[in-house]
Amino acid sequence: MTAKPSGSSGLAKAVPRSVSREHVWSLLGAPTDQLGSVNDPRTHEEQGVRWNEKWIYRDGRDVVRVVLWNRYDFLGAFRVRSDGSAEPEPLPA
Repeated sequence: MTAKPSGSSGLAKAVPRSVSREHVWSLLGAPTDQLGSVNDPRTHEEQGVRWNEKWIYRDGRDVVRVVLWNRYDFLGAFRVRSDGSAEPEPLPA
């Protein structure tokens, strides 16, 4: 399941680039699935940002959250709704 943009405002502009992979992992846990990798030269566009690694979090078979990265730069976390649309999601404090 691929998340569909819910609007043109991506989280990338609102999130500091200094968020580390280790920090996101500690807050959200290990992703269920992963597409791409930090060293993958191919990029994709989703939620208004260009990424090369996507962490996918599932609840059973349903995708509930995605986290997008470009190399080591955190681009945003997105909550995926049941209709497949997505909205930016702030990281837990």
